[in-house]
Amino acid sequence: MLRTIALMLAAVASPAIAQTQPPAQPLTLERIFASPALTGNSPRALKLSPDGKLVTLLRNRSDDLQRYDLWAIDPANGQARMLVDSKKLGTGAELSEAEKMQRERARIGSLTGIVNYDWAADGKHILVPLEGDIYLADLSGNVRRLTETKESELDATLSERGRFMSFVRDNDLYVLNVATGAQRKIADSAKETVSWGLAEFIAQEEMGRRRGHWWAPNDSRIAVARVDESGVEVATRAAIGADKTTTFEQRYPRAGTDNAIVDLYLMNPDGTGKVKADLGKNPDVYLARVDWLPDSSAVLVQRQSRDQKTLDVLRVDPRTGASKLLFSDTSNLWINLSDDLKPLKDGSIIFSSERSGFRHIYRWDDGRIEPLTQGNWVVGEIAGVDEAAGRLYFTGNRERAIENHLYALDFRQSGAQPQLLTRPGTQNYATMDETGRLAIITTHNPGQPAQVWLANGAGQRIAWLEENRVEGNHPYAPYAAAAVTPQYGRLPAADGRTELDYRLLTPRLAPGQRAPVFMKVYGGPQARDIQLAFVSPLDEYLVQQGWIVFSVANRGQEGRGTAFQQPAYRALGGVEVADQLAGLEWIKRQPFVLADQVAVHGWSYGGYMVLKLLQAAPNAFAAGIAGAPVTRWDLYDTHYTEHYLGDPRTEAAAYKKSDALQDSAKVADPLLIIHGMADDNVLLQNSTELMAKMQDEKVPFGVMLYPGRTHSVSGPTVSVHLWRTIENFLARNGVGQASR
Repeated sequence: MLRTIALMLAAVASPAIAQTQPPAQPLTLERIFASPALTGNSPRALKLSPDGKLVTLLRNRSDDLQRYDLWAIDPANGQARMLVDSKKLGTGAELSEAEKMQRERARIGSLTGIVNYDWAADGKHILVPLEGDIYLADLSGNVRRLTETKESELDATLSERGRFMSFVRDNDLYVLNVATGAQRKIADSAKETVSWGLAEFIAQEEMGRRRGHWWAPNDSRIAVARVDESGVEVATRAAIGADKTTTFEQRYPRAGTDNAIVDLYLMNPDGTGKVKADLGKNPDVYLARVDWLPDSSAVLVQRQSRDQKTLDVLRVDPRTGASKLLFSDTSNLWINLSDDLKPLKDGSIIFSSERSGFRHIYRWDDGRIEPLTQGNWVVGEIAGVDEAAGRLYFTGNRERAIENHLYALDFRQSGAQPQLLTRPGTQNYATMDETGRLAIITTHNPGQPAQVWLANGAGQRIAWLEENRVEGNHPYAPYAAAAVTPQYGRLPAADGRTELDYRLLTPRLAPGQRAPVFMKVYGGPQARDIQLAFVSPLDEYLVQQGWIVFSVANRGQEGRGTAFQQPAYRALGGVEVADQLAGLEWIKRQPFVLADQVAVHGWSYGGYMVLKLLQAAPNAFAAGIAGAPVTRWDLYDTHYTEHYLGDPRTEAAAYKKSDALQDSAKVADPLLIIHGMADDNVLLQNSTELMAKMQDEKVPFGVMLYPGRTHSVSGPTVSVHLWRTIENFLARNGVGQASR
């Protein structure tokens, strides 16, 4: 999706930066993108073992920040050890194109080594996919290879009780008996355009559903998605590399065209007893989510309508496929999907909804729906449920729109108020075990990179998992003394009534001195541009180069309720542009700003915004840098685009007004267009059409294309080149010098 590639408990006090630091060293682009990462260890995929005795995680290597190995930490003594060394186990085999694209959609395309894993229910074994094959590791580090084929095994999944392992090979679903190693194909494709057990492109890219098969808790049945892409348009995508061009025939569902047909089947682990779930007579819907009831008696399916204004929750009988509608969520705008559906053992269901105008938590019980949270603030996600104690844990921004906290709620007590478990002034995320009694909590704030620890359900820290204090040998310690404290505030939106959050980083200026502005924009509706987060080393670098770094969160974005998003409905590139221009006028009025030296930079939706801003306000900016921009929304995919603009077959005017091509002749400021030449998300065609049109209109612009790079142009060397290119472009156009 078009997203930018993304705890302190109340009783814990930790200074952001150690107070005794040597004089700061200047940051360089080479150091920012080199290993080890300046932000310290960046663990991924943190999980608790089924018995709660170990925490496992993927940790990047000190000499290669993009390669990850599997580690385990014993919370009892804090000792960490590597369980699986990706270099020793791996063969260096080339990934299949299917796996590369899966990783790209998960925004981990640049990572190597171990990128995911799965605990066995016995708490003694861990499933480890690596370089297209699958391994089973024990807690002593012994590894058993389960597959060894030329083809890649995708989406390896352990059954709930750990008796079986399932995976997809060449679009066919296999089940392997973990004890014996015997494997069996249980669902095969009749033709090349059909797959079993995989999430289709649109589910992976836009819907947050990356799985295509789901095991019953008792291992008795497995729910499997059957995807038929035969009706989906074929887009010829050229992955243009440095030494060759590879052409791919990609099934890409452009807005207003046919989606894949996705059916759900239920079967035994050996493939027998197969039945089709009744998902209704209309095949043009989205299979949004699939969840088993705790006792394996039924499957809960979330079915989203094509116009995304209705989300139905169906109960499906796993033996017959018969379905029953339990309840629906409807909206006059759109339904934002989530992973918050939590079926309880008593038959009730906890879920979140924006039906009140703000995302809040509700409980469905035999047809009755009761709100559990309410107010003019937004729930982020449900982190866990402790059914025995009647405790619900969730994240949200009740304290302040730009913060994210962990809360606990006694959901069986009528009128109970959420209890804040994390410290104000921090940004927090949480992952809990199935019992809802242990939490892995991650926190950061503007002066402190991410810290991770284990907490109990009472909000007490049990053990540090990654303290990551910026002191001693921490990679960022030599640079910390020069860190700039960001300023957060609000400024008036274009409507003169709404207030917009902003963030401002300012270099140390002498009295009367003014500085240029590097304005960062994303603006897309599935994001929050302003959050209380650690200031990235790249932003610090820009400040050290003399830039004021400035960002505004425009209307249309998440985090402040549906009324804040509503102005973007059927009007992308409208209110977002107006609000960013209001931010531009505000920053220009500040006495420390060079009003004629404001450059704007954005990537993906942000690249689109740069184009729209330059078109809407010629000569307002000193320069613009548009990375991987969408220029025609009818070139982008169905679920994302129709979510906001509707179907182009009936909403042609909204699409025409929102595109970034028709007003390209209005661009009067220096423009640099950047695009990866193997981008399968925002296709290169978006930029080439813009280039051709601007050439016909005799409008000058600059271009930098990256052979072989996809939507995320990143890596230790290419990132340095990209930012050097941006710096050189700005310098050539006389942008970026502070006054003296």
